[in-house]
Amino acid sequence: MEIILLQKVDNLGDLGEKVNVKNGFGRNFLIPSGKAVPATEENLKVFEARRAELEKEASEKLAAAEARKAKLDGLEVSISCKSGEEGRLFGSVGTSDISKAVIGAGIELEKKEVMLPNGPFRITGEYDVDIHLHADVNAVVKLTIVPEE
Repeated sequence: MEIILLQKVDNLGDLGEKVNVKNGFGRNFLIPSGKAVPATEENLKVFEARRAELEKEASEKLAAAEARKAKLDGLEVSISCKSGEEGRLFGSVGTSDISKAVIGAGIELEKKEVMLPNGPFRITGEYDVDIHLHADVNAVVKLTIVPEE
């Protein structure tokens, strides 16, 4: 399926690019979420007419993500959890726990922006957590998990 991207998509392409994707990815994700339109002659003409507007919108989103990155970089949050011997947690600390701790520090963050490639944390300690704010902008938050007393 050939589509025209209306915004930058990770590992796929930039605004305005015409790319080939699998039918299900295009039909079930990209088009319904407003990230792309089918690559027809009519849609191509409409896109070219809206190109300046879409580029302005994309640059505003990038600037907003850069501003949020400035607030998040270097932020240190602490979460206390019940733990057993040797620092093993009863349960785990996941994306929702981290996003709640950052929101508690006064900065807006959605749990889908928190990246945990190795899964939730299950041991007390200090960790660097990647925050994916935009296709081009990532921040790092220092997380400390301490045992509850």
